[in-house]
Amino acid sequence: MSRPVRVLIVEDNEADVNLTLAALWDARVSNEISVAQSGEEAIAHLKHAGRSPAIRLPDLVLLDLNLPNKGGFEVLEEMKADPHLKSIPVVVISGSDQDRDIAQAYNLQAAAYLVKPLNVEDYFSSIRAIKELWFNRAAIHAKGSEASA
Repeated sequence: MSRPVRVLIVEDNEADVNLTLAALWDARVSNEISVAQSGEEAIAHLKHAGRSPAIRLPDLVLLDLNLPNKGGFEVLEEMKADPHLKSIPVVVISGSDQDRDIAQAYNLQAAAYLVKPLNVEDYFSSIRAIKELWFNRAAIHAKGSEASA
């Protein structure tokens, strides 16, 4: 890939943020990574990035479902309803393995759903798989001001 991949991690648990960052570094991801610790912060970041030439939209969002106030489903629904944000792939990373949560995420157009593994090595392996798919295999649309067209 000729340009850095921008990732937004939406996670309120600091330990999970640190684990995800460590897993991304372990996967040799040295791209632009931002963190939002609430659904409101994620939407504010995305809307600001979509309207500011200095801040680019992320190429991928890693979204936890269990967030304070505005939950992950609400963030996903709002993103997919916004013409500036709807093309951004969202990978849900959740502790829930409930069929209803998985189905709802896909109904809201999540690109993938990952149940958080319980041990660190499995988590790192999962992040490496996400990295391989989204950073090395999937074609990622170059976003910027042209994304609103």
